Amino acid sequence: MANSSHRLTMYNRIAIIDLGTNTCNLLIAAYQNKTYQILYQGKEVVKLGKNGIDKNYLTDEGLERAILAIRKHQERISQFEVSEMVIIATSAIRDAINQDWFRQQIKANTGLDLHIISGEKEADLIFNGVRLAFNEIDDHSLILDIGGGSNEFILTKGNKPIWKQSFPLGMARVIEQLPPSNPITNLEIQQIKTYFESRLDLLWNRTKNIGITSLIGCSGAFDTLVDLIDQTEPGTKIRTKQEISIPDFLRIYELLISSTTAERSEMKGLESLRIEMIVPSVIFIKLIIDRIKIQKIYQTDYALREGVLYEQIFS
Repeated sequence: MANSSHRLTMYNRIAIIDLGTNTCNLLIAAYQNKTYQILYQGKEVVKLGKNGIDKNYLTDEGLERAILAIRKHQERISQFEVSEMVIIATSAIRDAINQDWFRQQIKANTGLDLHIISGEKEADLIFNGVRLAFNEIDDHSLILDIGGGSNEFILTKGNKPIWKQSFPLGMARVIEQLPPSNPITNLEIQQIKTYFESRLDLLWNRTKNIGITSLIGCSGAFDTLVDLIDQTEPGTKIRTKQEISIPDFLRIYELLISSTTAERSEMKGLESLRIEMIVPSVIFIKLIIDRIKIQKIYQTDYALREGVLYEQIFS
């Protein structure tokens, strides 16, 4: 890792924007000779899935939020003298029937060319982001990135991905199709579980009889879980790797599924963006833990953006 600002002047500086279904994330980093330092991380809410994701359609309002978020990030980037900039789009945009219109509007309004990546490429980048955090990933670890539009699963062996799959079962899609009561009812919990369970045959078959060593969770929902456990404000604690005990997970799960929207809005560690999405997210995580008999859970802040950084450093 680089330390002094003087030494950083010799480094390449990259800005990576990840335009996801719910958030537009920014990472600014300096790197050289296989060392790196993260200079800035931030995010803006875009909710591209609102009122359209179940129809695979991007709305004018979603576009406006995206342009505003990107412009805010561009202002931040201008303070760092970056030499490279990458903007990547994922599930909500890649599945949209009007993605060409959206891409053209982003170009016209921000000057940036949007790279729309496949689910497979998204899983690759997430794996590389986790590899940057862990260095060595235990055999038969299952990496999970929960998004608004899709969820990516990656199975590992020998510090490599041996199987990866993107499922278009993101939390924004679930909420559009199965809007929960306030608080969620037991029947609705069962409906959400059935919705996931019936669409994850590829996962159940691939992980059968393997003995998964751990679940490694990256991005939003897992970040929220550790913020709730640690009672820290969102975005204030950088975590390369943190273990989540099963009892801690179950305690937070019970707290969340029995809570109202108003109660969640008062919880320390739960940002406003996640107030709705966190409930189907923990139902999903619990289903994975129960079905695959997970004994260990880890959280990492490192995911897709850090995967782009990994590729820049090691390519």
